[in-house]
Amino acid sequence: KEQLDNLTIKYNADKSLKLIHKSVKINPVLGKDFYKELSKSTGRVYEGLDHRHWDKWNEGSYNHVFIENISTGVQTDLMQGLPYYCPQEPSGGEEDYIWSNDGKKVLYVTKAKVGTQYVVSTNTDIYEYDIDTKTTANLTEGMMGYDTHPSFNKDGVLAWLSMKEDGNEADKNDLYILHEGNKINLTASWDNTVFSYIWSNDGKKIYFIAATQGTQQLFEIEPFAKNPTPKQLTKGIFDIGDILGQSGDLLVVSRNDMNRAAEIYTVNLKGRKTPLEVKQLSHINDDFYKNIAKCPVKERIIKTTDGKDMFAWVIYPPDFSPKKKYPTLLYCEGGPQSALTQFYSFRWNLQLMASQGYIVIAPNRRGMPGHGVAWNAEISGDWGGQVMKDYLAAIDDIAKEPYVDASRLGAVGASYGGYSVYYLAGIHNKRFKTFIAHCGVFNTQSMYGTTEETFFNQHEFGGPYWEKDNAIAQKAFTEFNPIEKVGAWDTPILIIHGGKDYRVPEEQGFQAFTAAQLRGIKSKLL
Repeated sequence: KEQLDNLTIKYNADKSLKLIHKSVKINPVLGKDFYKELSKSTGRVYEGLDHRHWDKWNEGSYNHVFIENISTGVQTDLMQGLPYYCPQEPSGGEEDYIWSNDGKKVLYVTKAKVGTQYVVSTNTDIYEYDIDTKTTANLTEGMMGYDTHPSFNKDGVLAWLSMKEDGNEADKNDLYILHEGNKINLTASWDNTVFSYIWSNDGKKIYFIAATQGTQQLFEIEPFAKNPTPKQLTKGIFDIGDILGQSGDLLVVSRNDMNRAAEIYTVNLKGRKTPLEVKQLSHINDDFYKNIAKCPVKERIIKTTDGKDMFAWVIYPPDFSPKKKYPTLLYCEGGPQSALTQFYSFRWNLQLMASQGYIVIAPNRRGMPGHGVAWNAEISGDWGGQVMKDYLAAIDDIAKEPYVDASRLGAVGASYGGYSVYYLAGIHNKRFKTFIAHCGVFNTQSMYGTTEETFFNQHEFGGPYWEKDNAIAQKAFTEFNPIEKVGAWDTPILIIHGGKDYRVPEEQGFQAFTAAQLRGIKSKLL
């Protein structure tokens, strides 16, 4: 238990204090906050656009970091009275706050914005609270994008992840250190983006995960070298999901692929040649897979309409025979800048799709990380442009194979993938026989006015719909708006949407279902 507590409880150096976080009521929002006699009222009052986030409404409470005295139980709020979150909503955790090595300071991540400014900005910063002086300093002042995941090495050198552009959640994520008073971007010249990292035990290296050619792999960098350069350590048809720690010469990681859920592996750092040996340590899922047939998964390179080479995964049924013909699905990834790698998903499981007798093609179209920063960024402001040509190039390429039944093609996707399905439904020119859209964006104009992270639409659409002289924005709300293509819909469609999806609100699915029904198109709403 003591060993477990040391890993899970955030003690200071001498274990006299620990860090916790909890929700604190700051702002009046509910009817009872204003009038005692309205104790049963469900009404809420807002003066800014931070009224809801992800899947819940803002009721005036915020996550705050506290120091708790172990002996007395007294708790001190480091963010007293501030209407800011730490951990960050909606998915931040204990990685958002840490002790300094000497236990005299606490670092925490927050976005010091309120109301409408909160939803139009991604400018989180790393703040340092001094326990002795009770003062707080912004360590990333002037760095305008996301600054997250602070971590000290054993010598007290701070590292963190940073994006440059405010409002761009999918900007390149660089790895920084604060060394001898200087902020140093270790990956400034690297044409890729960092997902997560840890310091080596000796504090001389940083190990990190990044996407590359349709997978997530392990990299290392020496931050104190004259010219720090990322070095890829692993390679294969699998994803390194998380770096869990280091034990001697072994790095402990999680690893998965499209056929197998995550297990714990070790990477031997003393290997003389790369890729390094990756050895399975846990076998928790072995029994579950004894009666589950694996699906063959292969790489495919597709030539796009503008002459680029596009990477794709093709997942085949377990008993695949090239002498048979199979219905085939085009998988459209969301994000739109999410990585399409060897993920094992409990939401969109490509192995499960293929095991039902389908071939699945999953292209790394424009917008995917792992193929250079420019490729990753190219989708913004161009949702219905080259990306749609990439999709059609992928399905046309695989449809030429003799084992593909070109008369039974479908397209599936969620979020931006759902947008893609709605858009393709209006331009596919009889290619597909069915569509499945999950939590998809159907109407970019109403999406702009109903989503909760306004910075996303500001960046991706290029601006608001009322800026009539903004050519990029106007294209997003007209030519690249799926609702404008409904007149050409002619194919059955299944529409899936969640009632608590505040990112892509349920009205998007309702609009699409209404359009399909009133146009007489075979359709279902889940």
